[in-house]
Formats: sequence, C-alpha cells, structure tokens
Amino acid sequence: MWINGIEQNQLSANDRAVQFGDGCFTTAAVQNGKILLIEQHLQRLKDTCEQLWLPEVDWSLLEKEMRRAAQNQQQAVLKVVITAGTGGRGYSRTGCGESTRIISLSPWPQHYLRLQQQGVMLATSPIRLARNAQFAGLKHLNRLEQVMIRAHLAQTDADEALVLDTQGQVVECCAANLFWRKGDTILTPDLSMSGVNGIMRRYLMMQLEAAGLACQVVQSEPAEIFAADEVVICNALMPVLPVRQIDSVNFTGRKLFNQLQMSCKKLEAK
Repeated sequence: MWINGIEQNQLSANDRAVQFGDGCFTTAAVQNGKILLIEQHLQRLKDTCEQLWLPEVDWSLLEKEMRRAAQNQQQAVLKVVITAGTGGRGYSRTGCGESTRIISLSPWPQHYLRLQQQGVMLATSPIRLARNAQFAGLKHLNRLEQVMIRAHLAQTDADEALVLDTQGQVVECCAANLFWRKGDTILTPDLSMSGVNGIMRRYLMMQLEAAGLACQVVQSEPAEIFAADEVVICNALMPVLPVRQIDSVNFTGRKLFNQLQMSCKKLEAK
C-alpha cells in the first residue's frame, strides 16, 4: 500500500476518510502490468472530487503512482482512494491540508471464471438504497449501505444481491451494475437517484451504442426484471457475468452476455 507515494499501511486517525468517510475511490483491473481503462478511472476520480468539493489532487503524480504500482503485476486489483486530507474541526474542512492519495493492490478474484461458466445467483436484499440525486452515481466512501447488503448476503446461498431503492425501484447489485434483455430490448436501471455509475457499465453502454443497439435507461420494479429473457451483471473486474437465478426465478438466455463478453475481450486486447 502507498499513502501519498510512500509505501506504508498506516493512515492518520485524523484523516477525514476515517472520521467521516470524506472522499471517493475507484477499483481497477490490472493485467500484464497495465491498468485497464485507466483514463476512465482517472476521469471518474476527477469528476467525483469536483462534485464533492475535495481538495485539488496532483493528477499527473497520481497517474504515475498508479502505473508504478501496477507495472510488475500480471493480474491484480488496484484500488485508489482520495480523501479530503487531515484536519478540520467537526464536519468543517477548514484547516485541512492537501488531499490524501491511497493506492493498494490485492489478489485477483479467482471465482469469476467459475461464475462466467455457471452463472450468478442473486438474492433480493432487504437493505434499500436511499434516494439522493446529489450523490447518485458517485463512488464516495460512504458505503455503509453496501456493507449491510453484503452482511445480509453472507446469510444466503446467493453470489450477489439484487438491490432496490427506498421506493422499490431496481438499482444495482452490491458491487455490480445490471443489464437485462426482453426480446431484442436491452435495459439498465436509472441511476439518477441512487447507485453507482460503474466504469464497466459506461463502457458497455458505449459498445452497445457503437453496435447500433439502443440501451434503455429505465425505472423498473423487480417484477420487470423477473420477466426478462436474460440478466447480466458487470463491474471493472468481472467484467461481465450471466445471471442464472434471482430468488426463485431462473434465466437461461446468453445472447446479451455473449455480446457483452465479446466487447470485454476487445478491451483486454488493447
């Protein structure tokens, strides 16, 4: 782990990430020493820092640190956290210094290959996401909802969770975005009020558009997903997995999965 460019694993207890979850993060795939979609991950951090009014970051330095961390890794997970820094009094950032940069590496998840072959089982989570347009789509450090969703998921036999918002609309999974297909129509949840607009979700939507396939962004209740011909989930690491079951509803279609998987293979070849 590197904190502000120094290899260490101790963070000040006064850092605002510790005190208030004041910051943001992104998680990227590393393959053969290269970070996939690094430009998109950096842009996500820039956009989120701007929306959260975080202190200025030396983006050129951060990119160099990210590439240096990844350069000797054949396959790994790279996580970048930006915090509002150390200082301030109470909720106020007044008196804070520069932002804190945290980069860490972790082993590659080995279970994704099995899930690509077998399919993923989802369980509807009783934990609902709060609706807030100001923070919707952002990958900020306030992840208590996801922690609770994962804690409940651990009590089930499912691989991932189907997550709704407080009005019962489908949003995402605990750590992935959703697409589904009904006939030739491809849909994905509206994230304007809650959820995370993931890097892979954005990439796949661009790939669908380039292929001349419209992807509808919709507000949907669970019944509409249960009636789908096919459901897939995605994130920057998976990068896309077929869903075989949600609660007691089974899915066997692979048309959309096969198409999106081909898009991901193009990404890997770059």
